[in-house]
Amino acid sequence: MLAFPAMRIGIVSDTHDNTRNVARIVEVLRAARVERVIHTGDITRAETLHVLAALEVPLFGVYGNNDVERDRLGAAAADLGIHLVEPPLELHWSGRRITVVHDRHAHRDLPLHGRDVLLHGHDHRYALERVNGTLVFNPGECAGLLEGLNSVGVLDLVELASERIRF
Repeated sequence: MLAFPAMRIGIVSDTHDNTRNVARIVEVLRAARVERVIHTGDITRAETLHVLAALEVPLFGVYGNNDVERDRLGAAAADLGIHLVEPPLELHWSGRRITVVHDRHAHRDLPLHGRDVLLHGHDHRYALERVNGTLVFNPGECAGLLEGLNSVGVLDLVELASERIRF
């Protein structure tokens, strides 16, 4: 069996240009010592990417339905070295196959078989379940105005263990 080094990734969704919360997300994910970050969409404005880039870790993401300024988002992502694409995004890290979408229900035809992880957002609701052996994870609301009710996720790819961090 191949041994892979530990990899902790931060999972963020639906930031909706709430730069105050995004600055807090940067603090939270730094403290969690994540090595990479995935945004599952609804970034909304390019300024949000500039705030996230302060993490100084590789950033990956997909566009969401509220990402209407795709040209500006794409240009900012390219300038900052962020890998931002239309969903689905397929990643292969630490021997795991990870699929990232914004709206899970918009990709009903996406087979879960053969995937280790499916990450999504869109509905602002925390979700953690196993479907046919695939870990399906939505970190939940992170752009809300009520302190303590926002959250991001941290995923350990070796153990396939997730953590929800509220802020």
